[in-house]
Amino acid sequence: MRWHHNLAALLERSQPITNLEAKQEVANRIAGEVKDRDVIGFGSGSTSLLAVQAIGARLREQRISCIAIPTSFEIAFACSALGIPTASLIELKPDWVFDGADEVDPKGDLIKGRGGAMFREKLLIDSSPRTFILVDRSKLVSKLGERFAIPIEIHPEAINLVNAHLTELGASEIQLRLGVKKDGPVITENGNIILDVRFKEIAPGLEQSIKSIVGVIESGLFQGRTIETIVAGA
Repeated sequence: MRWHHNLAALLERSQPITNLEAKQEVANRIAGEVKDRDVIGFGSGSTSLLAVQAIGARLREQRISCIAIPTSFEIAFACSALGIPTASLIELKPDWVFDGADEVDPKGDLIKGRGGAMFREKLLIDSSPRTFILVDRSKLVSKLGERFAIPIEIHPEAINLVNAHLTELGASEIQLRLGVKKDGPVITENGNIILDVRFKEIAPGLEQSIKSIVGVIESGLFQGRTIETIVAGA
């Protein structure tokens, strides 16, 4: 039985989607990858949301089905609105994953996490045999850190310990991400807080060095993974 009034179906983004035409292009391309009965990891962010909508349209038109493993409440709500069944990573392993990125360098390393879902995104990506990263050309950089800080999800009680260790690692700027339309910090879907951290140089192995700090849940730095980048217009 479905809810008569599905509030999740009324979900709207608080900010308009930038580079909409380019993002819609890659969203439509990834929708074409869906095969009947695929189990797919659905990433978060504006491009991923457009991809979810494009996949929903393809499922209806082709009369095929898939199961989504969403990385955020936003994407789970979108799946609910579109009638796409969802599961957890505890239940199923994805056949493939799609997601967006904030920065992509020539090696395919990434910075992700402006939406705050990098822990679940990384969990899905590392659980999947195939990953598609959907971007427009504005996300391509010559080296990581050109435009965005590295988001780091941490346990709230570890804030001072993590701050000290990040400084030892060479962090040049550390900011606590504050909430919008709420007092205090952003709280992730795992009940943690986020630090946005800049480094003058993002060296190989920095992801693992950050992860080794007690109190760090996960970072939005993705190094050394095999991914397939789909760039709008390419």
